[in-house]
Amino acid sequence: MKLGVVFPQTEIGPDPARVREYAQTVEGLGYTHLQIYDHVLGADVRNRPNWTGPYRLETQFHEVMVVFGYLAAITQYIELVTGILILPQRQTALVAKQAAEVDILSGGRLRLGVGVGWNEVEYQVLGEDFHTRGKRIEEQIEVLRRLWTEPSVNFQGRWHTIPEAGINPMPIQRPIPIWLGGNADAVIDRIGRLADGWFPHWRSYPSVEKMRGAIQRVRNAAIAAGRAPTSIGISGVANLGHATPADWQQAALDWQAAGATHLALNTMGAGFTSLEQHLAALRLFKDQIAPALDQSDLGGV
Repeated sequence: MKLGVVFPQTEIGPDPARVREYAQTVEGLGYTHLQIYDHVLGADVRNRPNWTGPYRLETQFHEVMVVFGYLAAITQYIELVTGILILPQRQTALVAKQAAEVDILSGGRLRLGVGVGWNEVEYQVLGEDFHTRGKRIEEQIEVLRRLWTEPSVNFQGRWHTIPEAGINPMPIQRPIPIWLGGNADAVIDRIGRLADGWFPHWRSYPSVEKMRGAIQRVRNAAIAAGRAPTSIGISGVANLGHATPADWQQAALDWQAAGATHLALNTMGAGFTSLEQHLAALRLFKDQIAPALDQSDLGGV
């Protein structure tokens, strides 16, 4: 199981020096991937009394592809992961172009996690249909892979028309890995049929049994689609806030026992007030907990 980090989008602030320090420090600590959450716009909730989303106008989010272009130049080894990019609110060909460019500039280090999202306001402002997002994402995945692997694409679908056109330059990875996020039954089926990996997400920390059951559902969907179930990666998240290092270790062991291939450590929402506190928690995990996980046969840490 590979250990990565969740970029503290909402707390790192706008200073590029802090972004650089964070990325270079976690790479230097030996973390294998940097996962970043995505939102383009925040809703002003003053006239939305029923708003229940976790983010709003005041919540800062760096634009993921631009940040990855920056990180590609200042890091060497760490994998750059969108976890997840809200794909149906974007133009597919533009995402293909941006992702290919990040992959080139990073030397083939991009993993594109995508999902349908929940924020209808973003869809409205970006001019896309919120209500067809689940159906459209499957066609988008097909279009992305064709644009990444075929110099000239001729495609006519329900939502996309490509009249013998293509992107240039093409990515190093052909195709770039596409992982999906979400827990709905339709998403599980979609992962089994189409995805290279899965980002499970629960509002509260699940039991090992719940993790195993969910992962088995994905594997069953892969088998039903004629795919090897072990070909689909599983990336969990361990929240490092409001818990002890012993809790962090147990969370990692739980994900490993359930069959996760990747684990991202999340320091957002932990109550930290400085970048140094975020990094100190990640340094503590690497120094004191990762060796114990190695002894527990947690490979790849």
